[in-house]
Amino acid sequence: MLLPSVVYIAALVGVPFLLAVAFAFSDVTTGDPSFDFVGFRNFTAVFDDGVFWRALRNTLVFTLVSMALIVVFGKILANVLVAEFRGKWFVRFLVLLPWTTPVALSTISWLWFLDSIYSPVDWVLRHLGLIDGNVVWLGRPGTAMASVIAVQTWRLTPLAAVIVMAGLVAIPRDIDEAARIDGAGFWRRMVEVTIPLTLPVIAVAGLFGAIMTFTDMTVPFVLTRGGPTHSTDVLASWAYFRGIEGGDVGQGAAIALFLFPLLLAGAVAILRAVRRLEAG
Repeated sequence: MLLPSVVYIAALVGVPFLLAVAFAFSDVTTGDPSFDFVGFRNFTAVFDDGVFWRALRNTLVFTLVSMALIVVFGKILANVLVAEFRGKWFVRFLVLLPWTTPVALSTISWLWFLDSIYSPVDWVLRHLGLIDGNVVWLGRPGTAMASVIAVQTWRLTPLAAVIVMAGLVAIPRDIDEAARIDGAGFWRRMVEVTIPLTLPVIAVAGLFGAIMTFTDMTVPFVLTRGGPTHSTDVLASWAYFRGIEGGDVGQGAAIALFLFPLLLAGAVAILRAVRRLEAG
């Protein structure tokens, strides 16, 4: 009965992964698809490329900051989703909307929101007296990376909120009621009851956020195409630019393969932390 799943995973994950490994040790280009084994030449060229190391640093910053924000805002939204109030269905619809909207479509919308001339964000900030003129959100390294992180956080927070909400619903109600009877306020219940009991679920939400951010290139590609001056290039986007647009499939595959050990190490570390939390 597991055979369909095994075939599906092998076809969509296993075969492309093996092709990427083969391409990484070859001189395949878009102009010459013939396969010639070149050993570690592509990896040596990648490690000598300054853009690669900048993309690696950007990837770590992009992933870690986005993951932290996704977990924090996901926890806040999860508390909103489990609360009882009028119009809760509409709030749930608004919360889940960023996750259900196609990522390319929603990111294109953010291109308008962050436009250097017609940005409604600038309009609101000017009327609040927070800025004097328009901000070039996507044209400066600092604001460009902040914008990419903000859009990624906005996109993945609903997923984290749903995961954490499942953990909140699973907390036995008598524990919360006992804390209320003992006189514990909202924040004390949150710190001493809710967060400790939902830490494994929060860690899983962080894991999903990290995986989907670490391997994602859509948001940086659509918003900035890695600019300005590679300040928002991540490993996934640089692998695409190098391997597809640049035509050097071998080097692109070598860059893409570098994602695998980093992602595996991060996933193992988070899963071990989850197991310790569950055991504790």
